[in-house]
Amino acid sequence: MLYILHPRQVVIKNVNRMINCGDPSFGGAMYSCSHCDHMKFVPFRCKSRFCPTCGVKCSQERSVSMSFKLIHCVHRHCVFTIDDELRHFFLEDRSLLNCLFLAVRSVVLRMFHNLNKSKNFVPGFICVLHTFGRPLEWNPHIHCLISEGGLSDDGSWRTVRHFNFTLLRKSFQTALLNELESRLGPSFKKTKAHIYHKDKNGFYVYAKPSLSDTDTDTVIKYISRYLGRPVIALKRIDSYDGESVTFHYNRHDDNAYVQKTLSALDFIRLLIQHIPEKNFKMTRYYGLYARQR
Repeated sequence: MLYILHPRQVVIKNVNRMINCGDPSFGGAMYSCSHCDHMKFVPFRCKSRFCPTCGVKCSQERSVSMSFKLIHCVHRHCVFTIDDELRHFFLEDRSLLNCLFLAVRSVVLRMFHNLNKSKNFVPGFICVLHTFGRPLEWNPHIHCLISEGGLSDDGSWRTVRHFNFTLLRKSFQTALLNELESRLGPSFKKTKAHIYHKDKNGFYVYAKPSLSDTDTDTVIKYISRYLGRPVIALKRIDSYDGESVTFHYNRHDDNAYVQKTLSALDFIRLLIQHIPEKNFKMTRYYGLYARQR
């Protein structure tokens, strides 16, 4: 109940914006037809990612923008996950979410750098933070779209079809734990040793099928679905009776259909915990896609 009784300031701001979304009393734009003089008033929208209407539109616009930045090559979609015992650290201190980006960045660049250290092959990759799972629980993880190839310092391109997932799993685990220790201090050493002992094969890194560069529409839809989607789609909310909310999802392990009913306050609590802090960048570009490149 902490999120309901003591909400963050960014939560109050986004909820108020969503409630007033499309309210004509907050202003709008008047459009006139040059042929028939018909006029139409369109109220301003809140443009909050938390809003189910504006969030979907923002997702679609971001996906199209992202697709135009991709270079013409095959891409691989990887998902970097963490041990569930580490999740509470990121919830209690949201600035630690930056450690996830830093860890993925260092691991991907290192993997390509090891292909030929003298030429320094650099890929293009986009990282998107998701803090939610299908049941809406707090589950921070990184979705990463990586080019299957890299550009060297002398301008030559090298195609890379094989990704060393043993290296990715163990390197990501080491990089993230080291980042957390540098931020949390010596008090984290005991947890770090426990995680190493528990996850001897590293953290789970999943790779989805490669994305071809020939079908732009497919790439955009794929990015929208996995990289740009909001916390929950309206079609997943089945009913609301004034006290309880019922929603459904397909369980990740076996794709089984699960329907869940929660009180309205518990449902709100699940949703608002995923509202990011102001100016926090949920999508970041690295390598060839970095702005300075």
